[in-house]
Amino acid sequence: MFENFDIRWDQVSLEVWVILGMMLLVPLMLLLFHRSRKSQGGRLLQTKVLVYGSLCVALSFLLSYIRLFRMPQGGSVTLAGMLPIIIFAVAFGPLPGILAGFALGLLNLIQDPYIVHWMQIFLDYPLAYGALGLAGIYRKHLSLSAFIGGFGRLAMSFLSGIIFFREFTPEGWNDYIYSIVYNGSFIGAEILIIIVLLQVPQVQSLLRQMRRSSYST
Repeated sequence: MFENFDIRWDQVSLEVWVILGMMLLVPLMLLLFHRSRKSQGGRLLQTKVLVYGSLCVALSFLLSYIRLFRMPQGGSVTLAGMLPIIIFAVAFGPLPGILAGFALGLLNLIQDPYIVHWMQIFLDYPLAYGALGLAGIYRKHLSLSAFIGGFGRLAMSFLSGIIFFREFTPEGWNDYIYSIVYNGSFIGAEILIIIVLLQVPQVQSLLRQMRRSSYST
């Protein structure tokens, strides 16, 4: 499972980072929701955010197991595994979306990690999936929201590529161009799938229901 680590204390290190990440995430979520103002929904909205967030993270995690294509140096096209997080971010805003994506990244780290360096963990997992929550920045056009969230994840994966995966760059390729092409291929393909699914009436109906919950008090 951890054969891609290039240091001997990898297993202990990975477990420690995952545990620390979860320990930091849970108090942060509790603090943010505790301080939310009544004008933003109060306790009722906090409960709804936690419930919907947990369901969306769980659904994204399950969908991530359905891989349509897998890349040789990590990354894959799934059956819209990012869609529930993007819908959640559009319904409740970028901050809850980032936190939900962060949690999903930790789960994917445990599920099927591809690791070449311990610092790469942050860019490719919690930060990359957390960036999906940026879809909540612009909530008026679903396709654009999905593109923003996907671009956020692509930016993190791009940085990881040029920092930690330079050795995989084919001869004659520029490191930056190869990283954007490699990561953009599978992330872009999945975003296209998500944009298509966002046009399905049932998906839009679910989003409207979640939005009404976010506005209620």
